[in-house]
Amino acid sequence: MNYEQMNNNKVILSGTIVTEPTFSHSVYGEGFYEMKLNVKRLSEESDEIPVTLSERLIADNNLNVGSKLSLAGQFRSYNKVVDNKSKLMLTVFVRELLLEEEVENSNLIELSGFICKQPVYRTTPFKREIADILLAVNRAYNKSDYIPCIAWGRNARYANILKIGEKVGVSGRIQSRIYQKKNEEGQLENKVAYEVSICKLISEEHSNTQIKHIENYDNFTMFDGNII
Repeated sequence: MNYEQMNNNKVILSGTIVTEPTFSHSVYGEGFYEMKLNVKRLSEESDEIPVTLSERLIADNNLNVGSKLSLAGQFRSYNKVVDNKSKLMLTVFVRELLLEEEVENSNLIELSGFICKQPVYRTTPFKREIADILLAVNRAYNKSDYIPCIAWGRNARYANILKIGEKVGVSGRIQSRIYQKKNEEGQLENKVAYEVSICKLISEEHSNTQIKHIENYDNFTMFDGNII
């Protein structure tokens, strides 16, 4: 993985493990496991975020339910067949464990990628502006991760002018969101979506109209007007 691919997808998380590790897959004989991490917001709400890490990291650090976990990694996507349908799955792939005192922000993500679907701009019944963005972030071996993002307020209006193929940079936090969907029997089921809640959105093409406005500052630290 080259320098650019290392730096176009960066995640810092710190929270509490809330599920037992379950086997995900193996690569060259090394097993990888999934678990969920409860990450607090400043509002006292929290997000439960899936993370994937090597069996070696689990064994060396005695990671169990209730353990604190701080990490650096990347937000990745993969396809999984569920009920005979391909479903986009999202997880934070752990590259390095950190000491809790090293982490100033418990939930921070920075991405650089390309708009791969026309952003969808809308307003809520309470007149709040929202835009849905799907970002393709390059990874090694000619792979890409497809990351759903959501922008608010002026960032949402700005996203509405972005075009497919345009390169953008975003920073924000990973959030989990519960929604309801009807199953085949017509009954409502609770589902969980994972997405990046954008605090800062920059387009290389529209550099003269870069938006650096913070609409959703929950769980972010400010220094000289910028997110750190």
